[in-house]
Amino acid sequence: MPPPRAARRRPAAGPRHLHPGAWWLWALGLGAAATRTTNPLVLLLLAAVAGYVVAARRGDAPWSRSYGAFLRLGLLVLGIRLVFAVLLGSPVPGTHVLFTLPEVPLPAWAQGVRIGGRVTAEGLLAALYDGLRLATLLVCVGAANALASPARLLRTLPGALYEAGVAVVVAMTFAPNLVADVQRLRAARRLRGRTDRGIAAVLSVGLPVLEGALERSVALAAAMDTRGFGRTAAVPRRLAVLTAVLTLAGLLGVCLAAYGLLTAGGGGWALPVLLAGLAAAFAGLLLGGRRSVRTRYRPDPWALPEWLTAGSGIAVAAVTARLASLDPLAFAPTVVPPTAPVLPVTAAAAVLLGLVPAFAAPPPPSTTADPHPLTVPTDLTAPADPAGPRRTS
Repeated sequence: MPPPRAARRRPAAGPRHLHPGAWWLWALGLGAAATRTTNPLVLLLLAAVAGYVVAARRGDAPWSRSYGAFLRLGLLVLGIRLVFAVLLGSPVPGTHVLFTLPEVPLPAWAQGVRIGGRVTAEGLLAALYDGLRLATLLVCVGAANALASPARLLRTLPGALYEAGVAVVVAMTFAPNLVADVQRLRAARRLRGRTDRGIAAVLSVGLPVLEGALERSVALAAAMDTRGFGRTAAVPRRLAVLTAVLTLAGLLGVCLAAYGLLTAGGGGWALPVLLAGLAAAFAGLLLGGRRSVRTRYRPDPWALPEWLTAGSGIAVAAVTARLASLDPLAFAPTVVPPTAPVLPVTAAAAVLLGLVPAFAAPPPPSTTADPHPLTVPTDLTAPADPAGPRRTS
């Protein structure tokens, strides 16, 4: 007999994967908090919170190692932002000149653009704060990628977005497989006593990598075709048109509301537009789900750890936005004139709410441990049989 609905929704005891939607809501909450401030102390604290949660609840799956790549990408973005500020100048006026570069003369139609010239401390500080904010956003996205399984995230998508979600997941898994192939072939060349550097090595490695990628694509296409991917149910044309209109209008409304919330004068109309856009998008996705005929096997539960994880990220975003509106100078230190940033106690307490998943989320199960280990008896000696040895089959 099938188990009751309450038993099916009850999460299993012990290590389990947290719902990927909870991880993404938590990471997006931290990223939203990062967009509301340019204080480097608050941004560094947000990055530290994300890193601690990743270190505490990261599994041993291959996609869990992507956090380091996002961290290096954030540092690269920060460095590029500073280099552009030095070479191309900054729109922030400054009086503290650090050094002067040779300036390239430009034609009259390129007014407002310069290459070289004076480099001021105010311009470098403004570039540092902007670059650090973008790097923190990348760190938050990297934390979500390292904690949430792409395959499980695909299972939670609505039926209307299933095809697009499969394309995104395949694109996300292509790069790690390509890097793994390159590392494997380079290691094979080193074991054979050949060099793995230079143009000749790149050419000899490139052909097997492309061949492996083509074979993997063909195998993936065959597997998807075998499992009936792309099969949809027949729906009336009116319903299909209504679904497309509602989804497109809802997404446009959400984008417009997001722009209004980020500007200074859009606070009055942005919230109603956001609610209307979310309602229209939800209705469109709900109607579009009728086209999907797929079923879900063992859906991920949404229990108390998921509520705590998602709620902590949303709380960080909401409290930080509220505090930034009450005390703008604490969350956006001035660079003209330069002032030393100060970490407010309330802001630090709000950001530290993001540490809740490190203790509330269950530990992920190991993918390398043997789920059925062999049990070896501790006492291998048996008492002698007085009747003598017996024949056994």
